[in-house]
Amino acid sequence: MPILRTLSGLVIAAACLAGCGSVTGGSASPATTPQFVDPATRSAEASPATVPTPTTAAPSPSVKPTPSRSQDESKTESVRYVFPVDASNVDWHNTHSKYPGTDLFVDCGSRFVATTSGKVLEVSLRDRYVKGNPDGPFNGGLSVAILGDDGVRYYGSHLSKVQSGIEPGARVKAGQLLGLTGRTGNASNVCHVHYGISPPCAETGDWKVRRGVVWPYSYLASWRKDGQKSPVAAVTAWERKNNCKA
Repeated sequence: MPILRTLSGLVIAAACLAGCGSVTGGSASPATTPQFVDPATRSAEASPATVPTPTTAAPSPSVKPTPSRSQDESKTESVRYVFPVDASNVDWHNTHSKYPGTDLFVDCGSRFVATTSGKVLEVSLRDRYVKGNPDGPFNGGLSVAILGDDGVRYYGSHLSKVQSGIEPGARVKAGQLLGLTGRTGNASNVCHVHYGISPPCAETGDWKVRRGVVWPYSYLASWRKDGQKSPVAAVTAWERKNNCKA
């Protein structure tokens, strides 16, 4: 009996060592090592059916906006230019005394019209020029200055009459009558229109800029033939270079 008890104890000890692993270290075979899983941990390890799979929102179809033109481009494209004197017999030159401008020689009483659409900036309704006085804002006699929708100022002076309704702030269209040609101001008693192209630096009062800072000849030559050459680039370049100092 003692021998049987001894053998039985040895068998139980061997079974325990095989099932629980060595007490002195080492690793047991995966097939024989039991896996103890805490119930709380097991519930956290949800099955694929219960674990929410991270989803990436389907990208919304990209809608490309229709390319639109800038306001400046739209303005430039909508501008129409016309020759500023509505008369068949007109002469002008590519030079002018002292500063860039052009004298349009034409019969008195011819129609002086808006170069392009825009608004009226300045109007002189009275001839206040005094012969012999230094150059100044009264040199032009009766005159009209408009700010075109292209951002350029167009000025005509020595008029004999300013059309009714042409006053600061009034809207005008290309070719609209502004006044009649004459020889008021410092016109040397010769019927003509002094014509100037400039940026609207101070809009009003800056007569040295208003009388002209960009040579008009090439633009007038284009408009006379129904061309559409624009002075915008030249006027902008002058303004940047000179900071409106004429």
